[in-house]
Amino acid sequence: MADGPKTELLGLSLHELTRVAQEAGEPLYRGRQLFEAIYRQSVDSAEEISNLPRGFRQWIEEGFSLGLPKIATKFTSRDGTLRYLIGLADGESVETVWMPHGDGGEAGDGSEAGREQESERRKPVGATICVSSQVGCALDCQFCLTALLGIKRNLTAGEIVGQICAVLRDRHVSLPVERVNLVFMGMGEPFLNYDNFVKAVCLLVEGVGMTESRMTVSTVGIVPRIYDLGRERIRPKLAISLNAPNDPLRSQIMPINRKWNLEKLMTAAREFPLRNRERLTFEYVLLNQVNDSRANARELVELIRGTRSKVNLIALNPGPGIALETPPEARVFEFQKTLIDGAVPAFIRRPRGRDIYAACGQLKRTLELEPPAAGQMEGSPACPP
Repeated sequence: MADGPKTELLGLSLHELTRVAQEAGEPLYRGRQLFEAIYRQSVDSAEEISNLPRGFRQWIEEGFSLGLPKIATKFTSRDGTLRYLIGLADGESVETVWMPHGDGGEAGDGSEAGREQESERRKPVGATICVSSQVGCALDCQFCLTALLGIKRNLTAGEIVGQICAVLRDRHVSLPVERVNLVFMGMGEPFLNYDNFVKAVCLLVEGVGMTESRMTVSTVGIVPRIYDLGRERIRPKLAISLNAPNDPLRSQIMPINRKWNLEKLMTAAREFPLRNRERLTFEYVLLNQVNDSRANARELVELIRGTRSKVNLIALNPGPGIALETPPEARVFEFQKTLIDGAVPAFIRRPRGRDIYAACGQLKRTLELEPPAAGQMEGSPACPP
C-alpha cells in the first residue's frame, strides 16, 4: 500500500469495511469478519483476528490502524464514579464518565408517572456512560465548565465509539452490552457534530450491540437537527437542555437562544415523533437567584404544558471560573413542588462525581483536583451523593 498516514478502521461501517476487504482482493464476507472483530471483539490489532488469512492481516497492519483511543488517566470519586481522560491520536483529549449502578438517580415526584419512573430506575442497570462528541464546546453556556475551553474540533465517529469501547474494556464489561446506558451529554454539542454522532449511534447498535432505547442525546436546542433526529432509522431518546422559561433569561445564560428561540424550540419539541411510552426530557439547571424562583417554575409549567415529557432538575455543579451559585436545597425542593403542583413530572438529579469534576457541566479535562469548598461540592439532602 502507499505510504502515508494509516486509515483508522474504528468508525468504519460494515459497508466501508467490506470495501476494504475488496481492495485487498478478499471475498465480501471478510468485511463482516472485520466488523465483528473491531466492534464486538474489540481487538487490539489485526493479528488478533484469527479467522482472517495471515496475508490479509499483514496487509491491514501495513495500511490501517484500529484507531482505539488510549486512557490517559482516570479519577475515582467517593461515590464510585470514574472520570476518564481519553487521549486522541492528534494529542487532543476528551472526557468520558462511568457512573455505576444506574444513571445517578432521580428523586421521584410521588405521582403515577413518578412511581413508574422509580420502578424503571430500580431495574438492574450496570452503569451509565456519559460520552463526549466534541473537543471543547462553542456554545458558551454560562453555567458550564466545558464552555471555558472553547471549541477545538469535532470527534470522528470512531472517536465517539472508541470512548465507549475503551471504558467497557477498562471495566471488563463483556459484549454485547445489555446493562449499560449511554448519554451523549459529555463535552460538546452532539447536534453540531450531527453526522458523526448519528454514525456512531448506528455503529454502537449494529456493531457493539448496544440498545438504542438505552441511549439519550442532549441538545441545547439546535432546532433543524431535532427534526433530523426524528427521521432517523436508529435514534436515541431526546433530552433538551432548557434552563429558562422565557427568552430574555434563556438568551442571557444560553446565547444559542438568540438563534433558535423558545417558540422555535418548543415547536420542534412538540412535533418530535415519540415512540410508545417514550417521553421527552427537559433538563433544567437551577442557578441560585437566576432561574430558580417559584415564578420561573410556574412559567416553565405553562411553557411545556401539553408535551409528553418530564423535567430533570439539576442544582448547579460548581467549578472554578463559574460565577453562578448553587441554590439552597429549599429552593430546589420548592421549584420541584411547583412543577408537580402544575402536573409536570419533575425529578431532582443526584450529582455524581462532583469531587472529581465529573458531574454535569464540570467536564473541562481537569488534571489537578482542588478540595471541594465546604457545603458546595458535597451532596446535600436535595441532591444526595
